[in-house]
Amino acid sequence: MPIKIPNDLPATKVLREEGVMVMREDDAIRQDVRPLRVAILNLMPEKVKTETQLARNLGRTPLQVDITLLTTSSYRPKNVSASHMDDFYREWEDVQREKFDGLVITGAPIERLDFEDVLYWSELRDILDWTEQNVHSCMFLCWSAQAALYHRFGIPKYELPEKLSGVYRHRVLSPASDIVAGFDDEFRVPVSRWTEVRRPDFEAHKGLQIVAESDDAGICLVESADSRQFYMFNHFEYDRWTLRDEYQRDTAAKTNMRVPEHYFPEDDPSQEPRNTWRSHGQLMYGNWINTTYQTTPFDIDQIGRRSGDAAKLSATG
Repeated sequence: MPIKIPNDLPATKVLREEGVMVMREDDAIRQDVRPLRVAILNLMPEKVKTETQLARNLGRTPLQVDITLLTTSSYRPKNVSASHMDDFYREWEDVQREKFDGLVITGAPIERLDFEDVLYWSELRDILDWTEQNVHSCMFLCWSAQAALYHRFGIPKYELPEKLSGVYRHRVLSPASDIVAGFDDEFRVPVSRWTEVRRPDFEAHKGLQIVAESDDAGICLVESADSRQFYMFNHFEYDRWTLRDEYQRDTAAKTNMRVPEHYFPEDDPSQEPRNTWRSHGQLMYGNWINTTYQTTPFDIDQIGRRSGDAAKLSATG
């Protein structure tokens, strides 16, 4: 089944060339099925690149997914045209009374700031509280995963002595978790961050389960006890060139960046990198969409009511 994205979104051309089934809004309204409503709160500065990466993963599933792109109301992005934001994004304040089957909140290049110093921190806290009654399942990525854990559980982040960048081997700790169904025992995933969370801080929170981690890169994926909140600290959505582009940007800025580990052949940045994480990334996002489909109410207005008699979407879809 295709992904439904806004008419004329720049990602459309790229996705179609890659074989991802894309449905225009005008075509989707003629279909007599309820798609999954998934919102993406995009906090990354390069909006188009992140839109494409996430739509690529969400669009390669057997279900129809209706994407809504969100931005904060209290902070206006500076690295994207106003016309792009006006054409394709809705402010969070405008959707507060709506329900969504899923929500993805991206990372943001602000990891070294204290959470309270982030310009839109107050609004993000409101959004996180809003998800409890208005979103069935959430996927938090990188910085937003740290932010959500800090807001909800007081779990801190720790600054690393240098940026952790590369493609690291991780192991599955909870193979029974649906989010890693079909995973190999070990997998690779891109890592790009200045901060981390640490295992001892999770010991007091029995409602959180560490699903995957790495000896070199630390905790990778955490799941809530009700399997409705997923905290992913790394970047399955990255494409082949993302770490290279970040490395070149940081090097140009003279930040003394090390070459991303296990990414370029022979760790030589003059060679073309290989994508060694695509299949597991697609599997994780597909698992998330499928689990959301299996458990969300058919009547979307029932989200947040937690009534046991609400029919599941899979039962009638």
